Amino acid sequence: MSRIPLRRPEMSRLTFLLLFSVYIAVFLNLIFYRQVWVLLPVNSAYTLAVFLSMPLVAFSVINILATLASFLWLERVVVVIFILLSAATQYFIWTYGIIIDRSMIANMLDTTPAESFALMTPQLLLTIGLSGIAMAIFAFVVKFKKSPARVNSLVVRCLNIGASIVLLVLIAAFFYKDYASVFRNNKELIKSLGPSNSISALWSYNIHHRMDNLPLVKLGEDAKRDPAMHTPPNKHLTILIVGETSRGDNFGLSGYDRDTNPLLSKDDVVYFPKTTSCGTATAISVPCMFSGMPRKNYDEQLAHHREGLLDIVQRAGISVLWNENDGGCKGACDRVPHQDMTKLDLADYCIKGECQDDILFHDLQKYINSVPEDGLIVLHTIGSHGPTYYNRYPPQFRKFTPTCDTNEIQTCSREQLVNTYDNTVLYVDYIVDKAIKLLQAQPDNVITSLVYLSDHGESLGENGVYLHGLPYSIAPDAQKHIPMLIWLSRQYQTRHAVDYRCLKKRAATEDFSQDNLFSTMLGLVGVQTSEYHAADDILAPCRG
Repeated sequence: MSRIPLRRPEMSRLTFLLLFSVYIAVFLNLIFYRQVWVLLPVNSAYTLAVFLSMPLVAFSVINILATLASFLWLERVVVVIFILLSAATQYFIWTYGIIIDRSMIANMLDTTPAESFALMTPQLLLTIGLSGIAMAIFAFVVKFKKSPARVNSLVVRCLNIGASIVLLVLIAAFFYKDYASVFRNNKELIKSLGPSNSISALWSYNIHHRMDNLPLVKLGEDAKRDPAMHTPPNKHLTILIVGETSRGDNFGLSGYDRDTNPLLSKDDVVYFPKTTSCGTATAISVPCMFSGMPRKNYDEQLAHHREGLLDIVQRAGISVLWNENDGGCKGACDRVPHQDMTKLDLADYCIKGECQDDILFHDLQKYINSVPEDGLIVLHTIGSHGPTYYNRYPPQFRKFTPTCDTNEIQTCSREQLVNTYDNTVLYVDYIVDKAIKLLQAQPDNVITSLVYLSDHGESLGENGVYLHGLPYSIAPDAQKHIPMLIWLSRQYQTRHAVDYRCLKKRAATEDFSQDNLFSTMLGLVGVQTSEYHAADDILAPCRG
């Protein structure tokens, strides 16, 4: 039986360049044009002309770049890269309302395999498979027709570039002021245009992290324990819980209309309802809160090669341990003992490479017993990390129903999504209460304390935005308003003259942020250093 030969589709090189430039500029940037349509707004023949000129600008730029690449026989490579980048970014912007910038690239690179798998929905595979991968394959399969002898392909492509340049000049002549106004007043809009958003974000990330391997900058070299606080045979034990993706608005302690904190409400904690984060993503907030730099002066490059809070505490002679359940400490624990609890893969807590936060307590009491003197333990939780909120808690915490038991959260109703998220907060309540109970169970000579705060908040579909990671300047309050609380044992309050009523009054009336963590923790564990600033220590005004 004879085989039917498969023929590759054929087209001229010029047709190839024009066809794919149109496809990338128009069909892989629909989300960009949807945003422009709203922001312009299109309410007259003139503004309609401005709007219709934008696909022509995108086409002309892509066409010029692809045609220039063709002089080096690289047009297929450039086109394929543009298609894959644009298809992927359009899907994630359209689905989750994110913005593609340097911080989003950092989020992507810091994402664990399990978190990446959670985003692999049938919708993603189908959308990117058809709009990206299938078209990329077609671009490589298509065969170029040989140009007729009378036609000089080089000249034709030069004319093609020239025509695109003329088109750009004409549009600039007629509509420059309108473009300047739209993009000046909506600076994040350009980050929705592919593939320039991905390329510029990757370039910015590379530039930003060139200094990561510079020599380590020391901090707090004068650190020592406060002799007035550290008096044997007593010892201090403090637990710092770094939450993940917890919204302050959904904490019962914040006044939320649901009782999402039934245990903590009975623990005599001091809750700070007016607390904001340093960033809207773990990769920013966690290094920032441990760096000692305030948010307005935070230097991400410097933080990557400078010591932080835990280095100072350890230098003062206090034992430090970081238990990890959220894909890494982002540099905050690099020079202190730390362990990735997820790698234990305990059947009671873990599934598909992710573990519920109860695993953070595995063998923790055994470690506490081994610490001879003062200790600081950091528990980095996975908390309420999405989109698989339903995996963050055991079945017994499924109190609010119906739930959103899928990673395609945009397909769930508002009720389902909020119910599932609130169940994660119930479990956070249990985890923090469990840590308090652990501290309360210590011997009488152990003076205990605890701090909990989340790294950032979360969007749950408000205005079409999901998850987190938007630039701080435009991020909704839901991504910046975080829960924070402090618990002090009776022994701590008495021995160190902390007025709990004063602390609760401050919590109710004053604004705080992650900027307060650094000095608050130094004061809490009793470390003296020139890096400590009493004005940032939440407890300082309430010490007798």
